[in-house]
Amino acid sequence: MCNVRTLRIDAKSIIDFPVQPLTVTDIKQYLRSKDIPFHDGYSCLHAPSIFLEPAPEGSGRENYSLFIDKTTGQFLCKETLVEGSWEDLQDCIEVMLNEGQKSISPNVLLGFPESLEEQEEIEMEMKEVQRIWSSSVPFSDLLEEEVQLVKTMFQIGKLTNATLKKFGVRFFKPTKSLVFPWFSGRDSGLRGVKLLSAAVKDDGRVVYTEATVPKVSSYHNLFGLPLMGRKDGEVVLTGREVDSMAVSQATGLPSLALPRGVSCLPPILLPYLEQFKKVTLWLGGDMRSWEASKIFSRKLGLKRCSLIRPGEFQPCPSEALAQGRNLVRIVKASIPAAHKSIVSFKQLREDVYGELANVEQVAGIQWSRFLELNRILKGHRKGELTVFTGPTGSGKTTFISECALDLCMQGVNTLWGSFEINNVRLAKIMLTQFAKQRLEENLDQYDMWADKFEDLPLYFMTFHGQQNIKTVLDTMQHAVYLYDISHVIIDNLQFMMGQENLSLDKFAVQDHIIGAFRKFATNSCCHVTLIIHPRKEEDDKELQTASIFGTAKASQEADNVLILQEKKLVTCPGRRSLQVAKNRFDGDVGIFPLEFNKASLTFTAPVKGKQKLRKVAVDKNNSTEETEEIEFKETSEKPVKSAKAKTKTVKGSAAGKGSTKGSTDGERKNQ
Repeated sequence: MCNVRTLRIDAKSIIDFPVQPLTVTDIKQYLRSKDIPFHDGYSCLHAPSIFLEPAPEGSGRENYSLFIDKTTGQFLCKETLVEGSWEDLQDCIEVMLNEGQKSISPNVLLGFPESLEEQEEIEMEMKEVQRIWSSSVPFSDLLEEEVQLVKTMFQIGKLTNATLKKFGVRFFKPTKSLVFPWFSGRDSGLRGVKLLSAAVKDDGRVVYTEATVPKVSSYHNLFGLPLMGRKDGEVVLTGREVDSMAVSQATGLPSLALPRGVSCLPPILLPYLEQFKKVTLWLGGDMRSWEASKIFSRKLGLKRCSLIRPGEFQPCPSEALAQGRNLVRIVKASIPAAHKSIVSFKQLREDVYGELANVEQVAGIQWSRFLELNRILKGHRKGELTVFTGPTGSGKTTFISECALDLCMQGVNTLWGSFEINNVRLAKIMLTQFAKQRLEENLDQYDMWADKFEDLPLYFMTFHGQQNIKTVLDTMQHAVYLYDISHVIIDNLQFMMGQENLSLDKFAVQDHIIGAFRKFATNSCCHVTLIIHPRKEEDDKELQTASIFGTAKASQEADNVLILQEKKLVTCPGRRSLQVAKNRFDGDVGIFPLEFNKASLTFTAPVKGKQKLRKVAVDKNNSTEETEEIEFKETSEKPVKSAKAKTKTVKGSAAGKGSTKGSTDGERKNQ
């Protein structure tokens, strides 16, 4: 008997881009050409819905319920919940006008049948939603001691039963979870639920986990939206449901919670926020929340946004309520998101203090698989450019895919641009690294690991081979807007240079591309990792910063330079090592050994035997790098466990200086 299985490709994880990017001018010109009235909103154009019967002329009841995203053209009719792409809207308008009608049935788009598998999945999810909701208990039906126990478990002791009832929160006893409902549509029907669970770890820490039905990618609940009035002009956006309830209870202001917290603000939610003239973002009490607030305010419109800066006296709303702080005063003390081009230290003072007071958070996201990288680079930060190089065939793509996967598993929204290997092969590598085993030998586990892998905030560009830089940058910008991408990997630079103007100097073209990526990283507050092939070097020579192909611009523009070193003439373990040759954040540089596990396609630090580590030093007079080899033997507490190798790092940025001077415009070499 032959087992047949189907594999569904999730189109949302593949990012393509039209040849000609859509602009708001294009949208306006098209609407004018079809005599469709509209007016400008903050992030959308507002137009009468073509899916509703038009109001009688002169009634003054024109319903501008169709919202068209200015950036993507994606539309939503808030009355009928019909949504789709700009092309879908154009098709509907053309059909309506060709038939001489003034409106079109929403079933034109709602009626498209899903595939059988997708239809079954939707039906199963809705049954699960109804099961959880019908089995959950309102707080008014719980005993008083049970209510107090639940409130203590979730640290919401200051939230009143009236507030919990107002927001429709229930308790699900089988998993001891809070249940937050998602009501939407004209009939305010139940479309989904979010479950918040608490668990106590061995060390006594309480860890909270969230689960949504339907899955996260389809869960677009602005918690608290049914409580909004049509005339409300101010709203406080929070990152968690309990924070939203705390703001509402303490201030009386309309408050909404974003469905995915600080990780993403899906553009499909923007139409629901168009009515508010003032939006205050209070996403949390840490630096990650602060960074997300600044990014989201760009999408919402800087002029109407105010931000609440995290600090000791301004924690997240639920903590502020628990500490007895004045939430009204905190909201009133919010600062405008828009700023002038020229500022004094007075405007920067609080930002500087925030960086000094939150050193670990400012350092960025920590790697869980590469602890030595944390020790040198301190973390992965937004807005930086990392240049990564290594010998041909040394495993650059494999290493950087695990490095990016590590961050993605911690919630870093990641976009892969793989121009050298196709997406299927890349996804296979990353899935193997994710599972840490050869799935070819464990096909019965494939679906389990694939389901978990599918939930990661990971996206792929559809490009392969040589591409034009403008097209790639447009796609990256598109992804940042849609999915709040914070890490882009480009593999690799040389494959993107083929379609540039061949009459130009190839080094000048490369410099232009690197400059464009540098500008993108800074302006989009997005980390860009750029893989560049090195020059051809002798097999017995180690690569240096000057070995990066092209001029010195790559290493000069980069915030970090990583080099995967490989001893090609050595076959024993420890032949590969990772060198941090530049670190603009705090100047620490160094090198540590790597060991490749072929079964899981992962890189780890060696756990036994002698290793040679090198302390990087620079002769400032000659601007050349020298390495001092240090041999050490690891100690172990038990015969079966070896201590981790200690990595030597060098304080200061001297190691990153001078090394780029060996590659000037006058000293260009062929690859």
